[in-house]
Amino acid sequence: MKVEIWSDVVCPFCYVGKRRFENALSEFEHRDGVEVIWRSFELDANAPTESEGSLDDMLAKKYGMDLEQAKVMNARVTQMAADEGLGFRLEEAKRGNTFDAHRLIHLAAAHGLRAEAKERLLRAYFTEGKPIGSRETLIELAAELGLDRQEAGTVLGSDAYAAEVRADEQRAAELHVNGVPFFVFDGRYGVSGAQETETFAQVLRKAWDEAR
Repeated sequence: MKVEIWSDVVCPFCYVGKRRFENALSEFEHRDGVEVIWRSFELDANAPTESEGSLDDMLAKKYGMDLEQAKVMNARVTQMAADEGLGFRLEEAKRGNTFDAHRLIHLAAAHGLRAEAKERLLRAYFTEGKPIGSRETLIELAAELGLDRQEAGTVLGSDAYAAEVRADEQRAAELHVNGVPFFVFDGRYGVSGAQETETFAQVLRKAWDEAR
């Protein structure tokens, strides 16, 4: 069975949803028969390489709220993440364009490291305060994953894997995916958002049983 997951590496609910899905999958009796494929999705394709201001500032501006309300919202997200064992440090997050990050994940996938790259980039952004739009940062992270530093630099300095990222995004548009995370189970069931672990477990069982 194939599970496709559209998400962005600067989306807090994507990280929470990832962990909840993984928890459900770890308890699924047929987990060895499940292939997980991470698909690209940009929350803000027009974002600059590096953005000024904090996440609190961005949230307040985006939703027309005051700064204190934004801080409360981010505190709730941080607590939600903590409940899943994730240590968010949103006050240190350095926003930026994620197109290159998605290209790096596709490069990692070519080397059998798709899942590892996805997790590493999320952790780098949400817990380590690394500038996710910086190519220098991405090359360092690629090297940590065991990818060749020179190859990563060459890829990021070209348009390699751009078509793959765009193809993922086009598929999302065809599926009318307007927000992430978005999960597609065996091409049959779509699940939107960071659902509870038990919800993912139920859909895994249902999709598996119906396909077989």
